[in-house]
Amino acid sequence: MAKKAQKNQGNTIALNKKAKFDYELHDRFEAGVAFLGWEIKSMRAGKANITDCYVIFKNNEAWLQAAQIQPLISASTHFVTDPFRNRKLLLNRREINRLQEAVNQKGYTVVPTALYWKDHLIKLEIAIAKGKQLHDKRETEKERDWARDKQRLFQTASKRD
Repeated sequence: MAKKAQKNQGNTIALNKKAKFDYELHDRFEAGVAFLGWEIKSMRAGKANITDCYVIFKNNEAWLQAAQIQPLISASTHFVTDPFRNRKLLLNRREINRLQEAVNQKGYTVVPTALYWKDHLIKLEIAIAKGKQLHDKRETEKERDWARDKQRLFQTASKRD
């Protein structure tokens, strides 16, 4: 029996969980992205990955690099489908200037954190981030483990009552 293709539940297309672990996220922005038609169809099928991508600036424009959107098998053959092509981010001039200032002067980086539907549009959440040191990552793991253990303790205590 063939397995049914899973549809995305909710409005989230792709998350970058690695960014929350590797970086301290500061300011968040919502950006539109210039996609092609086949990319929209692929994202409806859940074929997007933003784990290792980042934002660069060229000619006072923001570009999303290394985001992977796999084409569907049924995509038209007369399109050149490059899964890793650069995609232009649609931001206001003030937002681009603020992001460039943070990257150039303060040593921050701009990382995408989520790709999601907003009504009929696809939006990308990007954040100004500062890289974490190894000891900061270990502390994050300890906090996460303690929160999980604490939740288990409360669940078992509530079952006894």
